[in-house]
Amino acid sequence: MVARQKLLLVLIDGLGDVAIPKLDYQTPLQAANTPWLDKLAAGGKNGLMDSVEPGLACGSDTAHMSILGYNPRKYYRGRGAFETMGAGLEMIPGDIAFKSNFAYLDKQSGIVISRRADRHFEGLGPTLCDALDGVKLPSFPEHTVAVKYATEHRCGVRVRGPGLTDTITGTDPLKDNLPLVKCAPTEDTKEAQMTCKLIHELSEVFYQVLSKHPINDERKKIGKNPANCILLRGCGSCIDIPSIEKLHGFKSFLIAPTCIIAGLGMSAGMDILPVEGATGDYFTNFEAKGNAAVTHLKGTIYDFGFLHIKAVDDAGHDRNIDYKIKFLEKIDKMMGDIIRQLNEDSGENEYTIVITSDHSTPVLYGDHSCEPVPFCISRPKYAIDPSLGKGDRVTRYEEVDAARGCLGRFCGSQLMSIAKLYMANN
Repeated sequence: MVARQKLLLVLIDGLGDVAIPKLDYQTPLQAANTPWLDKLAAGGKNGLMDSVEPGLACGSDTAHMSILGYNPRKYYRGRGAFETMGAGLEMIPGDIAFKSNFAYLDKQSGIVISRRADRHFEGLGPTLCDALDGVKLPSFPEHTVAVKYATEHRCGVRVRGPGLTDTITGTDPLKDNLPLVKCAPTEDTKEAQMTCKLIHELSEVFYQVLSKHPINDERKKIGKNPANCILLRGCGSCIDIPSIEKLHGFKSFLIAPTCIIAGLGMSAGMDILPVEGATGDYFTNFEAKGNAAVTHLKGTIYDFGFLHIKAVDDAGHDRNIDYKIKFLEKIDKMMGDIIRQLNEDSGENEYTIVITSDHSTPVLYGDHSCEPVPFCISRPKYAIDPSLGKGDRVTRYEEVDAARGCLGRFCGSQLMSIAKLYMANN
């Protein structure tokens, strides 16, 4: 009987990096102790991947779209809808939504002092979101506003009503200590002009509610920044794309506590699997996520599992070298558990593992960059015994070694084709 082919894609958000003097000009991935990732690389095929295209420092949303086979230049309508859907708010055609930050605004000067009022916001975010959910816009009585907490300092904001368009800018200045941006049209239409007026009023209403909230009164008393502003980012509407099953023939699941990735998965018809302890931040339970991926992939329902890991990207944004190395090593341990469990499956399944990233987030920059990311495709049995695999010259999973791999350098839109060819021929 022919084995049923199954694919696990493990995506380490923000994995790639650049040479760091403090690490003797190694990247964090080179400096980390990652024996299981190295075993995967030694038994598999390796290369470098530009998630969308060379030279583009892309966002996680467009990178994930490209990796899954959806051309972002054709389908992308802003990240707001993904964040909002992932947070648990449904979207229908005509709605617009924003991926939003709780921020600290100095109202008198109009300067956004801090784009993230507090990184650790889990205890405050739901309460503040409840206060904002359903706010009324006096000039726009036909429109409704819904707000739901996402993760860390983020929330999803949805606006519903007639005549809305996503062809507008947001209000995020993108850096601290810059003025709050005034929403502006990106197309010269009456819908865009109206939507901008609505968003300007919405931003002001949010400020009025938050600035008077008891939580912010308390934060000011103890010397913390008040979370008195919502930065409305990445205005988007829901997209109509073929499902993963239609596009690739796989019944799929996604494990991604990060709301923006979960929302994209929903749009692609993937089953979003909740995992207890999976938080999408530094405190996430890697073991629980890995075990959940194995359990569902071993079952009879799914052919394709997508496991998204966020903490490494946060370390890059926080410019924390030690944390980036620490979490890479935690992920390596998780991968060892996954590899052993899949290899022990005595059923009728044949597993392929892809491990890669959506973009680089170098700790020296604190933001996404255009460097390609390492890519490896292998099988659990090849990681247990690399001599069984049809590998290349690569013996370590890291940026420089990956460049020597037989897959060369390619774009993310080719990932699923590479995976399916490997599954059929290895």
